[in-house]
Amino acid sequence: MTQLPGTQVLNVGIIGAGAISSRHYEGYRLAGANVVAFADPSEATRLRREEEWQARGYADFEAMLEREAIQAVSICTPNAFHAPAALAALGRGIHVLCEKPLSLDLAACDAMITAAREAGVVLQTNHHLRSNPLVETAKRLIDEGRIGRVTFMRLRQAHDWGGAPEVRGAFGSLAASGGGTLLDNGCHLMDLARYLGGEVRAVFARMNTLKFDIEVEDTAVANLEFESGALASVETAWTATGWEESFAVYGTAGALECSNRLGKPRLRHLHRTFDFGGWGEGDETWYDAANPGNAHVRSVGHFVASVREGRPVICTGEDGRESVRLVLGGYESARSGLPVEL
Repeated sequence: MTQLPGTQVLNVGIIGAGAISSRHYEGYRLAGANVVAFADPSEATRLRREEEWQARGYADFEAMLEREAIQAVSICTPNAFHAPAALAALGRGIHVLCEKPLSLDLAACDAMITAAREAGVVLQTNHHLRSNPLVETAKRLIDEGRIGRVTFMRLRQAHDWGGAPEVRGAFGSLAASGGGTLLDNGCHLMDLARYLGGEVRAVFARMNTLKFDIEVEDTAVANLEFESGALASVETAWTATGWEESFAVYGTAGALECSNRLGKPRLRHLHRTFDFGGWGEGDETWYDAANPGNAHVRSVGHFVASVREGRPVICTGEDGRESVRLVLGGYESARSGLPVEL
């Protein structure tokens, strides 16, 4: 894998300058990289970002890649455009941080992974939950055997678009987004399930469109069976008032629980130091993130470290492919009404 000399400044481009791109810009700034250019087809967006970022704006990402001396890009476009933009950058030997989902089909994911391998560059999928300090702590505790054998997980992302009467932007379009909440929110949770519980054997899903006049689902539940025999429930919705991001991992010797629903998220490690007690009794250890920052921003920092220093990629292209595979399995299950073996 190619690396930059330690003193060389990393020049970066951003493809797609919508809402999530601001997190990428902030992450690069904090990591000491320079965002020198960006591409977005909207003239109004370009004018606004040029002033905010003091960077050159392009209507076409191919023109940006051709004219700018950049070593890395973030891809923040609607889902349907991830693969074309990534392949164009990877073909030029440019490191790529791609927003989730990596692509809308597995063949495109495979093409991106192959292109990165052949070019010797970093391809990172931006499943930012891996960069959440409380998730990092939970992963460590699980790996240390602190909750025993993992038996069950409950993973949830649910919101109502801030009370908006319509789904934002292209998210409600099947052609542009490829799916609804199971893809948008669920791919993060599918990745988190694999990260904390290992490989998945089968998926069984149900979904519906219950609130918005859109082409994709706004409410979904998927059940997972892991290779280990453990089970999980993945719950996603655009029909839930407020905002919730939570995970719970239960094992034979303890449990880990974290949610933002009732205030600042903290991680609770529940365990017993005696043979038997009351149903609700147990010892608690609480973990706080001293300087949590934003997980998207932290994920960008991990990407920059991989490019500059050759550190292991926190969420690889292969990881991104697997989350897409699980989501696609969920859609197949919902269509057929049957579990899908993976």
